[in-house]
Amino acid sequence: MKFSLKLFVFLLVASGLMLASCGREDEEDDKVDVGANFTIKGSITSNTTWAAKNKYLLEGFVYVESGATLTIEPGTVIKGDKSTKATLIIKPGAKIIAEGTKTKPIVFTSNQSKGIRNLGDWGGLVILGKAKVNKTPATIEGENISTFGGTNDNDNSGILKFVRIEFGGIAFETDKEINGLTLGGVGKGTVLEYIQVSHNGDDAFEWFGGNVNAKYLVSYKNLDDDFDTDWGYSGNVQYGFSYRDPKVADQCTCSDSNGFESDNDASGSEAAPQTNAKFANISLIIADGTPDAKYRASFRLRRNTAISVYNTLAVGGWNKGGLELEGTATQKNFVDNKCDFRGLVLAGMTKGLVSGDETKLKEAIRKNIFGADIATLGLSDNYKAATGKPGLLPKTGSSLLTGGVTLPSEFDATTFVGAFGTTDWTDGWTNWDPQNTDY
Repeated sequence: MKFSLKLFVFLLVASGLMLASCGREDEEDDKVDVGANFTIKGSITSNTTWAAKNKYLLEGFVYVESGATLTIEPGTVIKGDKSTKATLIIKPGAKIIAEGTKTKPIVFTSNQSKGIRNLGDWGGLVILGKAKVNKTPATIEGENISTFGGTNDNDNSGILKFVRIEFGGIAFETDKEINGLTLGGVGKGTVLEYIQVSHNGDDAFEWFGGNVNAKYLVSYKNLDDDFDTDWGYSGNVQYGFSYRDPKVADQCTCSDSNGFESDNDASGSEAAPQTNAKFANISLIIADGTPDAKYRASFRLRRNTAISVYNTLAVGGWNKGGLELEGTATQKNFVDNKCDFRGLVLAGMTKGLVSGDETKLKEAIRKNIFGADIATLGLSDNYKAATGKPGLLPKTGSSLLTGGVTLPSEFDATTFVGAFGTTDWTDGWTNWDPQNTDY
């Protein structure tokens, strides 16, 4: 009896030691599992997941082929190689599921060390779909190979949510760079929300046809245009913030820097579908300092475009001015009610209304203000700070909080002008100093 009791106690103690030992080993495994470094080249042809514990380096053109889905975990960092002009291209029929979170955004960035990163360190992110485009064949500038577009306006290319794209826009040919986020023929089954493009060597966001909608977009200190629409884009975009460095502008002889740039196509033809996207609740701000001579207009709308803009704020010294409806065809689209401009507040530029039907654009019901007094707008005290996070929210009592028009039914109902009311939707996931971030 005594022997059995001792044996029982011995076995019990031994079991406890074994369990404790297993627990320590599991904890040690967790500590040493720091992930691995992967270099990604060529084509992705089957469903693939990139894990947040790993680091990924893109080299050259990396394609996600039709039928394959690339899933990227929240918090994953993907870098682009400079020497090979790395670019990630999601082809028609493929998908990207890059759904970060507010506290764990997904980051596409430069492979250069902090402190020496620069615009044009790599290519950018390109998503191609099967929705309508008014150009055939449609290929991406620079790559000049992959075609896109079709007849499926409900096409689904995946999800981009809580994503940052930094230091892209490398030149593949003279004056032909890839945008931070290029969207070619992307359909409305795709989700685009909470995306920041920073320090890009071309446009921040450019839509070539398609009808995908988007919300909560940030363009931060990019070179060329912030929001560029072409080739029949017809989606709806709400809540967009552009912040410009006055010393950084496109020096190409064939281009200039604008908040918005929009064409139906390069020749201003009647090609269908016509570019007729709608934007609401956008803010365009030039930071403190004298703007470069290549800054043109906050809205350069030309070549038979018919986009509409509502409840939008532009503050800064664009040299040409504010709203520029350039060319007879574009101006006629407004006169014929193919496009609309309401709730615009433009301040800080020599000429608020550059060209267009002055009588119609200044109708009281439109609530457009083309020469607003900055001092009375109620902007944050540091709304144009040269460095760090700018002041985003209007002050209590600001006229911007209640000065908007009633928006079309496609949009969230808001009363404010600009990207922000009383909520800072950039909080937690954006980065206002990616140059000095350890990745």
